Amino acid sequence: MGGSSLCPDVCRETFETAPGYLELEVLDSTVPASIAHLEKTLDLDKTLFLVSSKSGGTAETLSFYKYFRHQLEKIEADSAGKNFVAITDPATSLEKLAREQNFRRVFHGTPDIGGRYSALSNFGMVPAALAGIDVRGLLGQAQRMAAECGPGVSAKENPGLKLGAILASAARSGRDKATFFLSPGIRTFGDWVEQLIAESTGKEGKGILPVVGETIGGPEVYGNDRLFVQIQLDSEVRERIDPRLDALKAAGHPVVSFTIPDTLALGQEFYRWEVATATAGSLLGINAFDQPNVQESKDNTNRLLGEFRGKGKLPESDAVTAAGDLKLYCDPATRTNAEKLGKRLGNSDSLLETCLAGFLHEARPGDYVALMAYLEPASAYKAMLRAVRMQIRDALRVATTLGFGPRFLHSTGQLHKGGPAAGLFIQITCDDPEDLPVPGEPYTFSVLKRAQALGDLQSLQSRKRRVIRIHLGEKIKSGLDQLLKAVETAVGKSRGAAA
Repeated sequence: MGGSSLCPDVCRETFETAPGYLELEVLDSTVPASIAHLEKTLDLDKTLFLVSSKSGGTAETLSFYKYFRHQLEKIEADSAGKNFVAITDPATSLEKLAREQNFRRVFHGTPDIGGRYSALSNFGMVPAALAGIDVRGLLGQAQRMAAECGPGVSAKENPGLKLGAILASAARSGRDKATFFLSPGIRTFGDWVEQLIAESTGKEGKGILPVVGETIGGPEVYGNDRLFVQIQLDSEVRERIDPRLDALKAAGHPVVSFTIPDTLALGQEFYRWEVATATAGSLLGINAFDQPNVQESKDNTNRLLGEFRGKGKLPESDAVTAAGDLKLYCDPATRTNAEKLGKRLGNSDSLLETCLAGFLHEARPGDYVALMAYLEPASAYKAMLRAVRMQIRDALRVATTLGFGPRFLHSTGQLHKGGPAAGLFIQITCDDPEDLPVPGEPYTFSVLKRAQALGDLQSLQSRKRRVIRIHLGEKIKSGLDQLLKAVETAVGKSRGAAA
């Protein structure tokens, strides 16, 4: 999860598997459908599982291990350990488990490297090497950037310090939404840098919000809270997005652009952005190397799973309203404000749409809307949620983000709770059409996912963040289609109320 999975995912998407090497897959979703779909593609006894956790105690990672270990023991009861490798810091509980259960190998992390800064350590490079990626080339690029960012280089000539100063200066002037536009060939680099910036800077009421995956719009859909960052491959410069960025520059928005020669140059970008993020944190007066609020959601999840062990069920509140397949959950104040808005507009739309409109009507310049989807990160669902994002951004002129749970809990989740109180959070949940057991536990993966969602919801509520939950039911695609239509209606109402 988080730092242990995002660099491997960048490598998986960016580089082809070399002949004779292993095809790399990344599992960082506890949604049962995600696990089942991956399992169907695997020849289990010919699969090497990398159990990767810096702390050694990451609940999701260990649950995946229990599941696939159980499946392998059905095939090769006495030798299943040879299919597993641990990547973890020295002396963790995972290393002990690996020794006891005869893993093929343990690769150690370096304890003084934080998880989200670990891309160029064994957490990123072991999976890359197994896939036949040119690790020497990646690290060579990183070493070159390390020299350019060295202590003997003046701040004016130091690419990491310069970028960090730009990020911090922009944030202090109100442009705290770093919005990334990436070449198609390196698009997943955005997911990695999103975690790095959000988890490093989002604390003590401060933070830089990385915005990844928004389609470039015209100047009219952006407020004055944006810093635009373009990173493009030299080979893809022909697919130019510059004309649109030129329009943003002309409208007074700051734009930072990088062109890198090839995909191996991501090695330098991993290093550049790590130095820049640490620099920005220092200039903003926060510790860029801790993540106090990530643990808060973990603790809530563990408490809820303990409650499930005792009672056989998780706590569940009543929906405020339902429409079609959708159910909406919110606090009483949100419902009251929505009903007032409905009376003011004199319309007869459903209470769900009115509640959603009332909630979105709270957005102010400098705010952002975060979609937190506890769904399988399938391409069809991503496309529909991107459409929801664009509806909100274009209508309200606020930044939007999209995270799939529980993955985002290890990245932007820190900023959600520890950063500025500028977010409007829409949690999206569903019923799982299929479920899978977590061997050795009384709960299933569906229960684990629900406990994570509820734990995060409670954490946001305890911090007085603006949050609603929309439940799609079991027909996920149909539910998302309804949600898109409800948002279209709601943003229209919200604009009408503003007018």
